[in-house]
Amino acid sequence: MPSGLFALLDDIATIAKVAAASIDDIGAAASKAGVKAAGVVVDDTAVTPRYVTGFTPDRELPIIWRITKGSLRNKLVFIVPVLLLLSAVAQWAITPLLMVGGAYLCFEGAEKVLHSLQKDKTSLAEDAAIVVDKDHEELMVKGAVRTDFILSAEIMVIALNEVLDEHFAMRAATLAVVAVAITIAVYGVVGLIVKMDDIGLHMAKEGNSARKAIGRGLVAFMPKLLAALALIGTAAMLWVGGQIVLHGLHEYHIGGIAEALESLAHSIAGGLPLEGLWTWLIKATGDGIFGLLLGGLIVGVLHLIPGKKAAH
Repeated sequence: MPSGLFALLDDIATIAKVAAASIDDIGAAASKAGVKAAGVVVDDTAVTPRYVTGFTPDRELPIIWRITKGSLRNKLVFIVPVLLLLSAVAQWAITPLLMVGGAYLCFEGAEKVLHSLQKDKTSLAEDAAIVVDKDHEELMVKGAVRTDFILSAEIMVIALNEVLDEHFAMRAATLAVVAVAITIAVYGVVGLIVKMDDIGLHMAKEGNSARKAIGRGLVAFMPKLLAALALIGTAAMLWVGGQIVLHGLHEYHIGGIAEALESLAHSIAGGLPLEGLWTWLIKATGDGIFGLLLGGLIVGVLHLIPGKKAAH
C-alpha cells in the first residue's frame, strides 16, 4: 500500500513538472510572439487616447474599461477562434493575411503622414471642446473598438505566425495569453496616460513646492508625450507593415527587395562597432521607406476611385 501511495505521489510530481514545463513553454512562446507584434501594439497604445479626449475626468476610466472589454471580446471571441481554424485547415492563408494586414498598416501610416503634411492642426484641446453626451460616448467607444479590431487582428496574426510549428493546443494557449496580456498592457498604459494630467493637476495644487513643480511638469509634458506617441506609432506602422509585406514577397520569391535590403544593410554595417544594431537600423529604415511608398500608393489609388476618399 505505501509503495502504491509513493507511486501515485511520484506520478503527481511528474504531471506537475510537465504542467510547469508547458506553462514555461507557453510563456516563452507568448513572449516571442508579443515581441514580434510590438510595432502594432505601440500604435494601438498611441491611437486609443484620442477616443477618450473631450470627456469629463469621471468618465475617462469607465470608457477605457468599456474599450478594454470590447478589445478582449474582439480577440477571444472572434479573432482567435478564426485564426486557430485557419491554422488547422488552411495554413497557406496565413501569409496572404499577414500581407493584407501589413499593407493596411502601410496605408494607415502613409495617411497619417499625409495628414501631417497637410497641416491638419486638430489638437487635443480642440477635441476637448466637443460637447459630449451618452450618444457621443457610445459613438467613441464603438469607433475605438472597431479600430482595435483591425489592429488586434494584425497583432494576433503576427503572433500566430510565430507559433505555427507548435501543436494546436500550444497555439491556442499562446494566442490566449498574448490576447489577454497585450490587452491589459495596452489599456493599462492608456489609462495611465489619460489620467496623468489629472494626477499632475492634483499634485500642482497640493503639497510642497517640489511636489507642485512635478505636477506642473506632468501637465506640461503630457501633450508632448501624446505627440511623441503619435509619431512613434506612425513610424511603427510603416516599419512593421513594410517588413511584413517584404517578408511575404520573400516567401513567394517575388521582387527580391527583401534580399537586396538585407545585403545592403550588411554591406554598410559590416565592420562597424555594434554591427548588429546598425544592420537592424538600416533594415528597419528600409522597411519603413518601403511601407511609406506602398502606403502612399494605396492612398493615391483610393483617392482616384470616384466617390471614394481615404480619411480617418
